[in-house]
Amino acid sequence: MNSDPRSALAALIAAFERHYEAAAVSRGDDDPALDAATEQLSTAFDAYDDALFDAYDIATPLIVFDGDEDDDDDDDDFDDLDDFEDDDDDDYDEDDDYEDEDSGR
Repeated sequence: MNSDPRSALAALIAAFERHYEAAAVSRGDDDPALDAATEQLSTAFDAYDDALFDAYDIATPLIVFDGDEDDDDDDDDFDDLDDFEDDDDDDYDEDDDYEDEDSGR
């Protein structure tokens, strides 16, 4: 995508304004106008992020979540935490690594 980052930024700001207006009059999470404004905001952000990267090799520090609550991929982020269990720590005595200053060792 070869878009001008300045015009993509202007479109993003306009999408933020539309999203704000839709949120201000929203009837809740199931409001079709809010859903449309959210989708437009996400699309405008992606376009800006792509244009910025194409022009300057810089990406924004933001991530757009798709809002899919049924997505189980997030659970995979915590699967590796089991690898850090403290099974061998029972034999470790931290006093063995440090000299006792009072005893002169």
